Amino acid sequence: MGPLALKRDELFTYGDYLTWDDSERWELIDGVPYNMTPAPRRIHQLILADLIRQFTIYLHLKPCQVYPAPFDVRLPEAGESDHLVDTVVQPDLSVICDRKKLDDAGCRGAPDLIVEILSPGTANKDLKVKFAKYERAGVREYWIIDPLKKSLQVNRLGHDGSYGQTEIFSHLDRPRVGIFPDLKIDLEALFTD
Repeated sequence: MGPLALKRDELFTYGDYLTWDDSERWELIDGVPYNMTPAPRRIHQLILADLIRQFTIYLHLKPCQVYPAPFDVRLPEAGESDHLVDTVVQPDLSVICDRKKLDDAGCRGAPDLIVEILSPGTANKDLKVKFAKYERAGVREYWIIDPLKKSLQVNRLGHDGSYGQTEIFSHLDRPRVGIFPDLKIDLEALFTD
């Protein structure tokens, strides 16, 4: 049974999430459930596949690891047990460098880098709700890819714990990854069908 079969104004935890039907994908943000179905569009998957390729080649034999969705990222607020965590997301791509955050269920704690690829049904959540949540959780870099505009928005966590000025890149750019200064992502390859 999914969360919509229950009261709509009820808040949920990871413990509840674990009991839901696996035939649908869900995220929880501050206890509010978000349905992740239907499946992403083809262009979304092409962009994700090439992004995984570029990160995987770079990270080969390095300590950091890249994980595509579906991959649960639990974001505890105050060290609470997993069953009480009220946020579990499935970013399109996560890069985790602290292996202590990884377990059989996914990742517990903020990944070093998260990438979300905008879809019509998730754009508002990615640009507002997740932006605020990733910033509060301490995700060092949050990338938002817009397939329609063929652009990348990069948000980097500053010393004050907030995302500073957003950088925007076009499909012709090769932006550096802040957590890996010697890695540049070929955006033109991402947007080539």
